[in-house]
Amino acid sequence: MSQTILPNLSDLLASIDQHDVPVEIIQQVIARCITPLSDTETLPLKQTLGRVLAQDVISPINVPSYDNSAMDGYAFIATDLSDTSAKLNVVGKAYAGHPYLNEVRSGECVRIMTGAAIPRGCDTVIAQELVSDATDSHISIATSKVNAGDNRRLAGEDLRSGSVALRKGKRLSPADIGLLASLGIADIAVIRRPRVAFFSTGDELRSIGQALDEGCVYDSNRYTLHSMLVRAQCEPIDMGVVKDDPASLETALREACAQADVIITTGGVSAGDADYTRQMMARLGEVLFCKIAMRPGRPMAFGKIHCDGRSALLFGLPGNPVAVMATFYFLARDAIYQLMGTKPHTQTLLKVVSTHAIRKKPGRTEYQRGILSTNTSGKQQVTLTGAQGSGILSSMSEANCMVVLDHDQNDVAAGELVSVLAFDGFI
Repeated sequence: MSQTILPNLSDLLASIDQHDVPVEIIQQVIARCITPLSDTETLPLKQTLGRVLAQDVISPINVPSYDNSAMDGYAFIATDLSDTSAKLNVVGKAYAGHPYLNEVRSGECVRIMTGAAIPRGCDTVIAQELVSDATDSHISIATSKVNAGDNRRLAGEDLRSGSVALRKGKRLSPADIGLLASLGIADIAVIRRPRVAFFSTGDELRSIGQALDEGCVYDSNRYTLHSMLVRAQCEPIDMGVVKDDPASLETALREACAQADVIITTGGVSAGDADYTRQMMARLGEVLFCKIAMRPGRPMAFGKIHCDGRSALLFGLPGNPVAVMATFYFLARDAIYQLMGTKPHTQTLLKVVSTHAIRKKPGRTEYQRGILSTNTSGKQQVTLTGAQGSGILSSMSEANCMVVLDHDQNDVAAGELVSVLAFDGFI
């Protein structure tokens, strides 16, 4: 793994109370600790959605490759327009893929369809509905209906040969893939997927298919993490549930470090958990344990695990299901994108009316689950999903947005504007 972490990670927070670390500070710390992967792979274009470009793509051709018509109409020479009108002879037709091959002379025009090459000699196209006296042999054009150069798409208007079509680090969208296809590019080099090993800790956890003994619960975190990692274009490595004992934890961390770029654990990082969990992480690497001023997701570990000459980034997330999702989306995922050499996900916040009062203490950032809708007046509004406990995963399933309450924000009154992060395009 070709990445480094600052050797004195804890020094980054030396002047900060680690029991009350603002979200922005821990985000900055994480960002400073990552060097992007350099390994690449070349894939067929259809397999690159969401992947990150490994190098600039230089256009090998002009796009479009020839001057063509922007609409159905008639191509002609603009100098044929008199002060008021012009009458032109129709000498042929041009279709997309079937050009008119002869040169057009003064007094002539060609019936042309959208996308067809502009015939030699022509420099203007008039829409078919703007001509008069149109027959198979001639048309009349009023000068007021058209200007020289109208409706002509020039060669290289979209991209010129030799220009940069897409920059290194671009996360490929459907439009990007279409653009590459328009250049005739069949295969493209992308950064390899980060390998992310993850496991849950806790003697009370059971995997799906196992008997649910008294006092036990099914582990949902691994399934949530697997889905989030797949969507983030990672290669997930599910290591199951690890028991609460030092030997099991050490074995899991060593195995994860041997095969992954990133390790994500859930549970076992709060102050109330067994000391050996924290001690084992610290023993195998450089790990910072802190209390983040956010809700949900207060306890967290971040650092690096070393094993047999390899190393891997570590995110020790809380155990509660909603806290896992919040800390992944607002802390871990941007780090994974940075590892892939691309920019973090842009979080566009909307300002909408809250339908109800919201209690909020200053001194922490809160992410409350909400339902974004449109009221009878056509204005957007948001309503909380109900109880906001960090263990209530159904609140995330019901929600379509997060209400983001800033670090210094106080209580919110009904009818007051709040910041909302829509899940569409984010989760």
